[in-house]
Amino acid sequence: MKCVLKTTVAALLASCVAFSAQAAGPKVPYSQPGIDMRTNEAQQAPIHWVSIEQIKESIKDLPPMAVSFDIDDTVAASSGCFHYGKQKYSPNDYSYLKNQDFWDEINAGCDKYSLPKQVAIDLIKMHQERGDQVYLITGRTAGKDDQVTPIMEKNLGIKNMQPVNFMGGKEHSTKYDKTPAILEHKVQIHYGDSDDDILAAREAGIRGIRILRAANSNYTPFPQAGGYGEEVVVNSSY
Repeated sequence: MKCVLKTTVAALLASCVAFSAQAAGPKVPYSQPGIDMRTNEAQQAPIHWVSIEQIKESIKDLPPMAVSFDIDDTVAASSGCFHYGKQKYSPNDYSYLKNQDFWDEINAGCDKYSLPKQVAIDLIKMHQERGDQVYLITGRTAGKDDQVTPIMEKNLGIKNMQPVNFMGGKEHSTKYDKTPAILEHKVQIHYGDSDDDILAAREAGIRGIRILRAANSNYTPFPQAGGYGEEVVVNSSY
């Protein structure tokens, strides 16, 4: 028995020595920059990440409230509509965003092809279970035929759906175009992917929570999520 034990220990030691020798082979220079997990974690900005459950917990003692969401890149991945519009109306610049024909066409049904974001579906479900009223506030310019409202109602499962607030092109006395709608509906939490969403919420004196913009969005340049110290929802790019 002792002989077998000694043989086993000797074999293990030999394998460890062999493994160490194998791991200590010649160092080959890297061909391009890479990462290790310590470096990767050190480079991550110390922003205020928050989960849907944490948001729910933070408002559990509050009565039902009004909450609002931006549309593009917040509740819907709608880059395809804007890519189509740019190619059709102004391939070489962004003047299509000032073209009423573009807004008339896009708002009349293009969002049938926009993918609803799962984070928005989950957030809206959480808020509606509390009895909160959901509003959609967008920087889009209104078109002749609003099909955005019924499409978002269906895709996001919004109850007691209110007409979408189209704030683009409207005159306002505030710094940010979404602030008047936030104030009008007495919103207490506003969700959005853009800097203007967070800044409009702050201008209105309410809680603004950042939703991450999908990496393949054509709405560039990308904002610095968490750059104003605001909460950023985890896993919210999709």
